[in-house]
Amino acid sequence: MSRPPSFVPPVGVRAYRLTTARGEFAVLDAAPGARKETRGTVLLLPGFTGSKEDFIALHGPLAEAGYRTVAVDGRGQYETPGPRDDEAPYAQGELAQDVLAQATAVGTRVHLVGHSLGGLIARAAVLRDATPFASLTLMSSGPAQISVSQQQRVKLLRDALAVMSMADVWDAIQAMESPEETDTGEPGHDGTGELDAGLDAGLDDRADLRRRWLATSPAQLIATGRQLCTEPDRVAELAAVPLAMHVVSGVRDDTWPVPLLDDMAARLKAHRTVVRDAEHSPNTDQPLATARALAAFWDQT
Repeated sequence: MSRPPSFVPPVGVRAYRLTTARGEFAVLDAAPGARKETRGTVLLLPGFTGSKEDFIALHGPLAEAGYRTVAVDGRGQYETPGPRDDEAPYAQGELAQDVLAQATAVGTRVHLVGHSLGGLIARAAVLRDATPFASLTLMSSGPAQISVSQQQRVKLLRDALAVMSMADVWDAIQAMESPEETDTGEPGHDGTGELDAGLDAGLDDRADLRRRWLATSPAQLIATGRQLCTEPDRVAELAAVPLAMHVVSGVRDDTWPVPLLDDMAARLKAHRTVVRDAEHSPNTDQPLATARALAAFWDQT
């Protein structure tokens, strides 16, 4: 469950619109200090209902390790505009083309990181053209469709968005939360996976969460939600790509069970990291440990 600690960029993190051949994308960009050698550049793709802020706690430690980090709102996510009633621009192939354009615009080969839905999109981009990438990290992102329980949650959301406004859906989700869910701030405590990634009550600032939710395109949520529920297993295709790969997860995951991620890593012959005391979003549950694992992998590639 993604819980950004803040929506305010820390010192040293620039917020701007990255101009690409496929339009502009809102990004948060952090570079190592002037006295640090830049060891590489990282492109970070958020998950379903998420945004670039989901990686906000990684910028500092990764800059300290020598890596420039560019976290991006995909088409229709938060501060990157997209059609609100047309699903066609959110087909996986279109989103993969966006990632290739983002990598080109950054201006160097990038270490690509995709969290959850972002991992499926990252995989599609690599399968289309791996040349812009120095490595691929799949973070809490599995081999095929999400678990049955999460498919049911996504279907509920898609059905609601078909007949309700984003504001009404937000209000309905808030009304459904139990007092225990409202009070807890523990990572992944209610086990709702990434469906509620942007809606968790553990954050103090509900206004920012609501603003992100309302800015996200409902067509994007409907289209990508369908992808999460129908994604085929493409691990064999990905394993044939000559690229260094890394599979990262927490110790528990309701969206893709951890044993499934273990098996995927073995099939990919990928480096494997399980982050202690983290669940579906190691990037927000345990950002320092996650950053260390990411940097250690890149240092070896």
